Amino acid sequence: MKEDVSPSGPPFVELKGISKRYGDLLANDGIDLAIAPGEIHALLGENGAGKSTLVKILYGVIEPSAGEIRWEGRPVTIGSPVEARALGLGMVFQHFSLFDEMTVAENIAVALSDEWDLAMVRSRLSEISRTYGLALDADRAVWTLSAGERQRIEIVRCLLQNPRLLILDEPTSVLTPQEAEHLFKTLDKLSAEGCSILYISHKLEEVRRLCRRATILRAGRVVATIDPRAISAREIAALMVGNEVGEIRSDAPHAPQGEVLRVNHLNMPPAGLHGVALKDINFVARAGEIVGIAGVAGNGQSELFAALSGERLADRADTVTIAGRACGTIGIDTRRRLSAAFVPEERLGHAAAPTHRLSENTLISHAATEVSRSGFILLNAAKRLARTIIKSFDVRTPEGDPQARKLSGGNLQKFVIGREIIRKPKLLIVDQPTWGVDAGAARLIRQALVDLAREGSAVVVVSQDLDELFEVADQMAVIHQGSLSPLKPIRAWTREAVGLEMLGVAQAQGGAHAV
Repeated sequence: MKEDVSPSGPPFVELKGISKRYGDLLANDGIDLAIAPGEIHALLGENGAGKSTLVKILYGVIEPSAGEIRWEGRPVTIGSPVEARALGLGMVFQHFSLFDEMTVAENIAVALSDEWDLAMVRSRLSEISRTYGLALDADRAVWTLSAGERQRIEIVRCLLQNPRLLILDEPTSVLTPQEAEHLFKTLDKLSAEGCSILYISHKLEEVRRLCRRATILRAGRVVATIDPRAISAREIAALMVGNEVGEIRSDAPHAPQGEVLRVNHLNMPPAGLHGVALKDINFVARAGEIVGIAGVAGNGQSELFAALSGERLADRADTVTIAGRACGTIGIDTRRRLSAAFVPEERLGHAAAPTHRLSENTLISHAATEVSRSGFILLNAAKRLARTIIKSFDVRTPEGDPQARKLSGGNLQKFVIGREIIRKPKLLIVDQPTWGVDAGAARLIRQALVDLAREGSAVVVVSQDLDELFEVADQMAVIHQGSLSPLKPIRAWTREAVGLEMLGVAQAQGGAHAV
């Protein structure tokens, strides 16, 4: 399984012995990587494996401490992204860098050199859209576009610069299954035309669909270069994390009891200029089950989480009922005292205070239920609790009680979810539980959610990751433009049906979204 595979021809781009040191930390340690002309090559590894450092070196964002980059066999120095683009290297980042108030054409023009005017951009945009099937309206404002359409802007912006190597970082994280398949066809076409692609993703099945070679990093080193089609996704994950990644277990059958959460005709205006209004949301979560809420980013998930957690209050108390109490008009601390727990999407700054220590961060949610205890006693208890969370949820920390900002994203996510689960709440609502988290951490988090539900809690999981929802959810609904489809058993959904709901097609056709 670990036997290396070589490119079929001479490499187009080659990294030889790339190392990057930050003080005592060796982020990249003698990495070799070769990409052939027209190859779609995957770069895989868990969080902190060194992927981001490596592509930043390749794109000219940071300078390597040692090693060499060869472009068509000749050594090159890439001192900035401008130099990278001039060489023929384009990059589409995981987080879009677009101006919401500007049009599609204007967003593309600002990234190009001064010789491009809007008329030239419109002309080339139309040509590329036809060639690659990347439909875009040059005069639409970006804030009106879906996540898939925004990603097309980033890709077209790169293609206008005629890249010979395209780097894609988690490109399907905000796409529907249909949009993802459309992207794969575009990448296949680019590859057939000779454009090399370096593909970074945690979604191993799509890597197996697209790539013939994958380089796997662990702790800053290359541990294998494989043909991902030749082994299973689980075997690939084991190479990434260094041990076997098992399936999610459920020792107890799905046996839901009484309702813990009822959402009843919840309507809420958008929070800001580009927010999404919630429109007549209705669903129930019962003890012993996981309810999944699927959807493409920006369709009301954040607004729904805020309404359920009490960060935003409704006009009527009975719009949200927790453990039998109508609480749509009461805040988050009161809801916590009803044995509800909440994990927001943004872990650093929302779920955790960056400059506070982990022990102090446990007080964010636990203090609400410990109001009778003195601050000194509470802080000492919080330190003990933080140590328990760190041990129970395998949180890797640089020191015993570090500031939250010193943890990697995956480890901080394990901590904030562990902080809520360890309370054994009657209700847990979690938004994007494994966003940007590697296979090992994702499995630990998903297993903890399943275990909590099987112990009798109601769990609501809001996620853009369909693999995740199909793995853990008992019931699922889809949110689109602030409206929620009917809740149905997970076995009643297909990926195609979910994708149609995500696009709003099924609702427009009368809700024919289930098998």
